[in-house]
Amino acid sequence: MTMPNEQQKPSISRLFSGLGGADESDLYKCVHCGFCLQACPTYLETGLETESPRGRIALMKAVNEGRIEMTEPVMRHWDLCVQCRACEVACPSGVPYGKLIETTMAEVSEKRRNSVKGMATDAVLKWVVPEQGRLSLAVGVARFYQNSGLQNMVRKSGLLKRVSPDLADMESSMPKIPSTTFKASGQVIPAKGEKTNRVAILSGCVMPLVHGPQMNAVVRVLTRNGVEVVVPKNQVCCGAMNSHIGDLSTARDLARRNIDGFLAEDVDAIIVASAGCGSRMKEYHELLQDDSEYAEKALELSSKIKDIHEYLVELPYEPPDASLDCRVTYQDSCHLSNAQRVTAPPRIILNSIPGVEFVELPNASICCGGGGTYMITERNLSLRILKTKMEAVAETGANIVATANPGCLMQLQMGVGENNMPVEVRYVTDLLDEAYRKEEKE
Repeated sequence: MTMPNEQQKPSISRLFSGLGGADESDLYKCVHCGFCLQACPTYLETGLETESPRGRIALMKAVNEGRIEMTEPVMRHWDLCVQCRACEVACPSGVPYGKLIETTMAEVSEKRRNSVKGMATDAVLKWVVPEQGRLSLAVGVARFYQNSGLQNMVRKSGLLKRVSPDLADMESSMPKIPSTTFKASGQVIPAKGEKTNRVAILSGCVMPLVHGPQMNAVVRVLTRNGVEVVVPKNQVCCGAMNSHIGDLSTARDLARRNIDGFLAEDVDAIIVASAGCGSRMKEYHELLQDDSEYAEKALELSSKIKDIHEYLVELPYEPPDASLDCRVTYQDSCHLSNAQRVTAPPRIILNSIPGVEFVELPNASICCGGGGTYMITERNLSLRILKTKMEAVAETGANIVATANPGCLMQLQMGVGENNMPVEVRYVTDLLDEAYRKEEKE
């Protein structure tokens, strides 16, 4: 399809109104070849054209050109996109689907601003998640709920199922919250042995509270390899979750705060242990391209962002000597493989650990259905995608499935629990850290 001329287009663009980062011409790069279909998890589960990248782009075009209204049924097809961006890897025409869906969801968010769902989402992602103090309080309440015995009482009573089946489903998928957290207080952790590099590390929002021990493992792996680690105090949430639901204004504000916080540090690189966060931060320069004050700063910061696996392999890291003796498979985190195009480093690390029998996961690049908040907001389709993924994990016979993103880890843990599988879900860096610590003991 060719781009309509000015006479054919409506006088006011109804979808691409400047709230997002995509160019309107990007809509017309899609040639409807269909290469994206077999990469799209929602299309694979439903078989519906409207739940495919090209189908969603067709709806974007139709709304943008004024041929259809942006109604709730139309917006539902965009809601159901996991935003895994696997279609970008498969696309021979270079369609920047991530930018297109982000821009589209910005308009959807604007249209729903005064709805109950819109106000609830705003309250969580604008008022709670970006502020670590408020988020810590919320997570602390959840930790008390789990550890006090209240959770067991609620589950045995069946009260939640009677009040709200959806709420009961959400509660059942709540991850176990550890007592150990990871705080960004400006601390500097010295390298072990001779210092070769100095890096800053993103703490993030959810990960330091839910996966504090795993964040400590990342730091130990870095210092073990001669890297001094700085944890900037003034950092905030990366803004990825806000971007996914179309709240680009908050995402930009968070990006500016992180730019100020991280560029104040004299470091060689900025390390990110969460694939979704790393993808967002590597694209800060696109998010702030029209900001005269921050555009160049964003480009500077983006150039320093390194995924932890990517960075370790480039160092290079020192392979451990101790053996773990386990069978491991690996699930590609979407925003690491599809957005950052980092696929080999995690596998290199796993294969370098003595005793690890690495086996490839069938369709490892297909999304697990986590998608940040997707596992909560679109639970039914998320669970369908997860079921297919867990069947693939079972095929490998692995007793450990490794991944590189907190959302993926929580989603896979839920899949293991739902299917009563004798499988652990671990970060790649957890396994490397375990081998290093075993080596030290030996």
